[in-house]
Amino acid sequence: MSNCEVIKLPVLEVEQHQAREVLRCLLHTIIFSRALGPVKPQEEDSEIFDITYVTCGSALVQQKIEEGIDRFHNWIEKHTGKRGQVCLQFYEKRQKAGGWFGKQEERLYWEQWVIELATVEAQISLHEQNSFTPASVRARRHAKLQTAVEEALLTIICAVNDKKDHIPPVVSPHLITFPFDITVTGEGGSPFGLDTVKRMLMQTRPPPVLS
Repeated sequence: MSNCEVIKLPVLEVEQHQAREVLRCLLHTIIFSRALGPVKPQEEDSEIFDITYVTCGSALVQQKIEEGIDRFHNWIEKHTGKRGQVCLQFYEKRQKAGGWFGKQEERLYWEQWVIELATVEAQISLHEQNSFTPASVRARRHAKLQTAVEEALLTIICAVNDKKDHIPPVVSPHLITFPFDITVTGEGGSPFGLDTVKRMLMQTRPPPVLS
């Protein structure tokens, strides 16, 4: 982790029904920006925002992103009103000598994106009821979130253009040059928790049988 570049986006306040689309915009933008292979860019119009973002046009990438979003949505359903993190981590695979255990495959994480969402209640406060109509309150909140998402997208683009020295050499001809993980953690949790350790262990080759 010492050589892993960590990029933390500003915290976004979202209502529960907005979380999925916010994550789609951000995750697809990051992955497309780091896909150095022969991608076929595909523009997508957001379902709830006046925003167009670009995807890699890959069904596999789409599936992996949606699985990560599903995990986060399941988490916020159980932890209403708390902050959760979605961490997107790029890594490269390397073989290393394992002594008695033979060769082992290890993951070297070289970049991590931290997306932190704070879920808020959709209800309108008494002060807002006295000052605005319900429709205008919802419109103001929606416009505020859209601006925040646009600023986050700009942060991603600037970081991608500014931070390049840590990227490993491209040795794969595949569309997604570097594999990635999407992990979900709670407030104050570590993105490299038990689930990540389990996946890393599953990638380790078993020791050879001694005769």
